[in-house]
Amino acid sequence: MPRVVTVGDATASTYQVTGATMPRNVVVVLLDSLNRHMLGAYGGDEFDTPNLNRVAARSVRFDRHYTGSLPCMPARHDLLCGSLDFLWRPWGSIEVWEEPITRRLHSAGVTTMLVSDHPHLFETGGENYHCDFTAWEYVRGHEDDPWRTMADTSWVGSPAVPADASWLARHYDTSRTWFRTDDDFPGARTMDEAAAWLERAAGHHDRFMLFIDEFDPHEPFDVPEPWMSRYDPDWDGPKVIWPPYTADAVAGGHIDERTARHIRANYGAKLSFIDDRLGRVLDVLDRHAMWDDTAVIVCTDHGHYLGERDIFGKPGVPVFEPLGHIPMMIAWPGVPAGSSSALTTTVDIFATLCHIFDVNVEQATHGHSLVPLITGETAAIRDRLLTGVWGRTVQMVSGSMKYVRAPRDGNRPLSMWSNRWSTMPIHAFPNVRLPRPDRRATLEYMPGSDVPVIRQPFGIGDPVPYWAQTSGDDPDLVFDVVDDPAETHDITDVHVGRRLAAELRDELAAIGAPDDQLARLGL
Repeated sequence: MPRVVTVGDATASTYQVTGATMPRNVVVVLLDSLNRHMLGAYGGDEFDTPNLNRVAARSVRFDRHYTGSLPCMPARHDLLCGSLDFLWRPWGSIEVWEEPITRRLHSAGVTTMLVSDHPHLFETGGENYHCDFTAWEYVRGHEDDPWRTMADTSWVGSPAVPADASWLARHYDTSRTWFRTDDDFPGARTMDEAAAWLERAAGHHDRFMLFIDEFDPHEPFDVPEPWMSRYDPDWDGPKVIWPPYTADAVAGGHIDERTARHIRANYGAKLSFIDDRLGRVLDVLDRHAMWDDTAVIVCTDHGHYLGERDIFGKPGVPVFEPLGHIPMMIAWPGVPAGSSSALTTTVDIFATLCHIFDVNVEQATHGHSLVPLITGETAAIRDRLLTGVWGRTVQMVSGSMKYVRAPRDGNRPLSMWSNRWSTMPIHAFPNVRLPRPDRRATLEYMPGSDVPVIRQPFGIGDPVPYWAQTSGDDPDLVFDVVDDPAETHDITDVHVGRRLAAELRDELAAIGAPDDQLARLGL
């Protein structure tokens, strides 16, 4: 059933935008770990986000946008390659059977520019996503980027304020001592570089896509004063900039309630800081009237638990709304501000970019263009969507229902499909690596591909990639996330469970998911 779409003051099952034009250019602003429920555009009033509100004032706001593959690099795979990643592997680079949209854009004469401080794009497990951009600018020093080998001995607690070090070795605890001014923080430098590129280079290209992949407001929740104390001025002592990754954070004694509030406030400080610096990019778009022929897509890879359900970080729990129900706003030439309640997900952004620039790729993809929603040709592009982390629960959103399907029988059988065999390195534990393929591995084929791919099975007792190391006792859950967005009432019963299980089985089969996914989920 199509959901209601509202544009301006009009409300109808569909709408028509008479002045809509296909943009020549696109600016994608991906802010990592951006919490939808904390943005003013989505009704949040806890933290200040005036520049994101500024984008919303001229955008179609998507109210039922969800993650696909999680976390960071799997989400970027969905966006740049167009196919769900999490059913085949946990985290990795672009495989030999697929190509990113940037390669096709290059062939079509579209200039692509990446500006990013995201360290996972430039290390094992994500090392080739940037390669087909026309050019890229990597801003050093964020999170686990190995930028400096020693702390600055002249650091005196400014502009980076005194803060507790992470519980495990993190490069950022060294890097932050080298920041000399507020402008040296990686998020600030990224937005300044993006604004500078728009100012000096955009006008020299016939068509362009600028991709701003900004790691903020992802942890560490570290910004200069007065931002750092903006939402918790009474905290006494070093700041806590590294959140725990755990369920039962307070109840389990991992942190106390006061520290939980402090960590949440520090996320807000970083959110407001990067929102402020985003304003510099928007100022260039204003100054050169780029909105007239440029689509601006503001999106994220996932949210971040900050005490909701007593969860912090992104631990091995189901994808509840704070993590999976994410913001997306699209400013489109000739389209007034409004909102859409159509179900959408990350692979749909890829399909939209293909639509705008009239390109396609060879591999099987899973997205649907958002253009008909934006221009009012339709009120819905999909009936359901899938989201999750490899080897954990699989979530399906269908209509107003979210179905959480938990693994059965020890989470086996399970397999990983890859020819590159890489994942996110844990710099503090260099010996934690993917288990190697062994003699049980077979050569299979991805849906729609003739390229052989290594399929490595994992059985009971086998070491598995750490993503799949879950407790194994998760129940199936059903929530009506429209009527119960806090997911407080599990409405699972035999009839609902059977219907949604059948829908999930059909959805997995439709995209050619590995048969062991259906087996481990008891489908």
